[in-house]
Amino acid sequence: MKTPELILLQLKTLGPHSAKMLAERLEITPMGIRQHLQSLEKRELVCYEETRTKVGRPTRYWSLTQQGHAQFANSHDRLAKTLLESAHELFGTEGIERLILAREEKLFRRYAEELAKEENPLGKLSRLVRLRQHDGYMAELLDHPQGKLLVENHCPIGVAANACSKLCNSELQLFHRLLGQGYQIERTAHAISGSRHCAYLIQTQEL
Repeated sequence: MKTPELILLQLKTLGPHSAKMLAERLEITPMGIRQHLQSLEKRELVCYEETRTKVGRPTRYWSLTQQGHAQFANSHDRLAKTLLESAHELFGTEGIERLILAREEKLFRRYAEELAKEENPLGKLSRLVRLRQHDGYMAELLDHPQGKLLVENHCPIGVAANACSKLCNSELQLFHRLLGQGYQIERTAHAISGSRHCAYLIQTQEL
């Protein structure tokens, strides 16, 4: 993977970074990173905000623009949106809901079979993260003062979800079905509402 692509991937998965932070992560000189960032800025893929400190010059923190996030969209995403639009024209709202339920049920069966192999909550969540990673969500599991945070840094159905919010509702419902009544699940960040990712706070007494 070329350096500009690595920079975009870092910003996608980890959020705003300074040039120094990127240089340390990618083991490239700060000067080299700045040249790449300037090039990406000209292509309108990244932008920055300056943060002032008590001493010294302000630090620039770089992040992806909307076009930058769009670099991670794929043809399957656009195809899903087209199919949803066509289904709505042919079958109406009821048809769309049946399609979404069918997708949810298929995912539920596949995920549930895998999660059944784990005996404790942390094992189940870790396996769920691996399943979501496999499905293109760039998922990770983070510690949180109130439990665990399931973060999805990319949404392979994002374009379709923007066209049909019921898809997002189905994703949350899927997690509730998989984990059961002993878990509290709250979506704390939502990509289609402007966040850089989707995040779910998961709480249970055994975590």
